[in-house]
Amino acid sequence: MFKTLRHYLELVRFSHTLFAMPFALASMLWAAQGLPSGKIFALIVLCMVTCRNTAMAFNRLVDAKIDGENPRTMRRHIPAGVLTRASVIGFLVANGAAFIVATYFINSLAFYLSVPTLLAVCGYSLTKRFTSFSHLALGFAIGISPVGAWIAVRGGFSLEPILLCVALAFWIAGFDIIYATQDQEFDRARGLNSLVVRLGVPGALKAALVFHALTWLVLVGLGWMGGMGAAYHICMVLVGGLLIYLHGFRRSASLDALNQDFFLANIAISLCVLAGIGAHFL
Repeated sequence: MFKTLRHYLELVRFSHTLFAMPFALASMLWAAQGLPSGKIFALIVLCMVTCRNTAMAFNRLVDAKIDGENPRTMRRHIPAGVLTRASVIGFLVANGAAFIVATYFINSLAFYLSVPTLLAVCGYSLTKRFTSFSHLALGFAIGISPVGAWIAVRGGFSLEPILLCVALAFWIAGFDIIYATQDQEFDRARGLNSLVVRLGVPGALKAALVFHALTWLVLVGLGWMGGMGAAYHICMVLVGGLLIYLHGFRRSASLDALNQDFFLANIAISLCVLAGIGAHFL
């Protein structure tokens, strides 16, 4: 049982939930001007996990054939035969249903938007088949999370979570481009689209740098708009330094080195955003 659970957690790369979760929690703290009720907090976390699990399971299903042909991904669970397609479909349905049920207990707007949200987060997996801007599709699919957390607390939209969405979207898109440099030749041969295929590695890395500059500018502007204190701005200095590190790391390291250090740097960026906003509202 525990071995099977581990396989499912590996399937959806559960640890990568830490990329978007801090942004959602930061939005939650801002919306509530502190901590919300325990019920809302638990439901936001549940929605984050189940929504992402659904999207990742869908991605693994629709990309199973492609993953099996790519030397970098051929050991993923479906092409390697570790999990069957039927079991992953069951996992997808269970998580999608849990997400919809959880939104029902939040508020009416969250519930009405639950199915469109699932369509959005799953749909990004198809975009590399027809657009080079699939990285931005992924970014905005994940960027929905702070908007959802805000809706969970306040029951409506506002500019603050939308700006958090934009920052998160450009950040995710930027480092997705960096990851995509590993698959340039395979994607080109397979007819898949990415900015790496379209612009080449040097051009794509410049685009990633622009996206990350936009991320930082939006976050700094958000702090100014929200009247954040010194702790937030110190955190933004750290975010800027970490973003610079990502690009320096990519230029100086081999593709095989895009692993734990890169992952930890991205986690640190997300946690800095949470720490800066949390310092203001807690």
